[in-house]
Amino acid sequence: MTRKWNYIPLSSHEQQQANALQPHPGDCKAVAELLLRRGVQSPEEAERFFSPAISDLHDPFLMPDMDKAVERLNKAMGAKEKIMVYGDYDVDGVTAVALVYKYLQNYYSNLEYYIPTRYEEGYGISRKSIDYAADAGVKLVIVLDCGIKAIDEIAYARSKGIDFIICDHHMPDEELPPAAAILNPKMPGSTYPCKHLSGCGVGFKFMQGFAMSNGLAGHNELESLLDLVAVSIAADIVPIEGENRVMAYHGLRRLNSNPNLGLRSIIRICKLTNKDITISDVIFKIGPRLNASGRMQSGIEAVDLLVTRDLHDAYEKGANIDQYNKDRKELDKRITDEANALIERNVNVVEGKRSIVICNRDWHKGIIGIVASRLTELYYKPAVVLTLSDGVATGSARSVQGFDIYAAVNSVRHLLENFGGHPYAVGLTLKEENVAEFAKLFEEYVAEHILPHQLEPHIEIDAEITFSQITPEFIASLRRFNPHGPGNQKPVFITRGVFDFGTSKLVGKNMEHIKLELEDNSTSRVINAIAFNMSQYFEHIHAHKPIDICYTLEPAKHQGRSDSVQLMIRDIRLSKPH
Repeated sequence: MTRKWNYIPLSSHEQQQANALQPHPGDCKAVAELLLRRGVQSPEEAERFFSPAISDLHDPFLMPDMDKAVERLNKAMGAKEKIMVYGDYDVDGVTAVALVYKYLQNYYSNLEYYIPTRYEEGYGISRKSIDYAADAGVKLVIVLDCGIKAIDEIAYARSKGIDFIICDHHMPDEELPPAAAILNPKMPGSTYPCKHLSGCGVGFKFMQGFAMSNGLAGHNELESLLDLVAVSIAADIVPIEGENRVMAYHGLRRLNSNPNLGLRSIIRICKLTNKDITISDVIFKIGPRLNASGRMQSGIEAVDLLVTRDLHDAYEKGANIDQYNKDRKELDKRITDEANALIERNVNVVEGKRSIVICNRDWHKGIIGIVASRLTELYYKPAVVLTLSDGVATGSARSVQGFDIYAAVNSVRHLLENFGGHPYAVGLTLKEENVAEFAKLFEEYVAEHILPHQLEPHIEIDAEITFSQITPEFIASLRRFNPHGPGNQKPVFITRGVFDFGTSKLVGKNMEHIKLELEDNSTSRVINAIAFNMSQYFEHIHAHKPIDICYTLEPAKHQGRSDSVQLMIRDIRLSKPH
């Protein structure tokens, strides 16, 4: 599939702004361009961007209902009520539960935590959990990363004398649950500056508010839990900007220096010990293992891991979760292959359509979200993957860049039993007899609202540079842009008119990749590069014909120098003659 390169050079006005961001005339202009594209417009803002401070976090009491939430928690602790910390079974939910439980444990002992099972109770607050809480004498439930739509469930809990404090970040409906307090930066009328906190981030803000109300803000117990917030931010793919950038920055430092014991065991399993752990490592290595617990067995095992205070116990629990992840990978591959085969047999599923909706009775409920993501990447269309059980279809929806899939699912909510999520990912349930009508109406909405450019993959380019600009100083400056993620993606560069040095070769099991040594006319320096699945360009490159490349700069392996880099090529084009 051809990818569109989106690069708009700076206007003359923007160039003047970029010049003002260069403290020294000799600094690389590309660094200033990168800052400007991230909304940084002054040297002072640049310093805050490069060195986020804990003091840059917002006042938690700017969030609606924070005063009510803190007051209800203080009342519960003062009356020695039993408190349950409740959360979703994904990474965001289990890190949120672990953070709130571990923090409150410093000051209160009448606590327990609860994670619903995906297969018996499903997403959100279950009646089974409320009955359990009532039998256990729980008077207050702090629910994290879910609950914003649990109107009937929370009303049921109130009838049993149980209050709820909701800490959620999913889109609320017009009608809200009858909770003692609702903390959600997306609440109607909310002016909270950071709208896109993770569920764990909302839990952190709640604990920050609790600490301030009790004169504990100067202590560092809460800051020591930022590694959990960083993991949630990465795994839930929330924008790494503003307050999220501050928490991710300090959380990654913690993850690299003195991580939570449970995370330490996962880091060891991932072979990341003594390495510089990045957001990408969390997304592709740490997060999937924590997620596998809730997908394959029970999310409570992930919380058990994250709250343990015994290193041997952590390593034992980490090994169990790693096995779940291996099992998850096998299921993931099988179901993805089955989904692709189903589409190939029924081409009408994708041909002439702007969306994909597929259903299979035998697919594992814990894997369908991953499969939906794979289909979206492969076909570049919003995708819904459903599985059936006892007359009910359970599904996950994933979107392409820029298209609000929450709005699309919301448009057919009259056919649904339940749904929730955000613009890029939604979970839903509906009766089996409504699946065909759902697919029809969902496609109609997508076809009417999706824009043509949203249906083609594109690469956002940050700056055009030459190889002479890739200096040790430039590489050092790029490191300061970490952590990367939505809102602050790893910078992508274009270099035009690049040639093979003469030593490039095909590599890989099927010779599908190209290992390159490249040069351009700006310098005699030769730079290493790798182009995955681009063997179709090899003959042209090997013939010493020029190409244009877009790429990210990655640390080179086995070079032994901190400034050694390799180009990770995202796309190649044949150079046009000038």
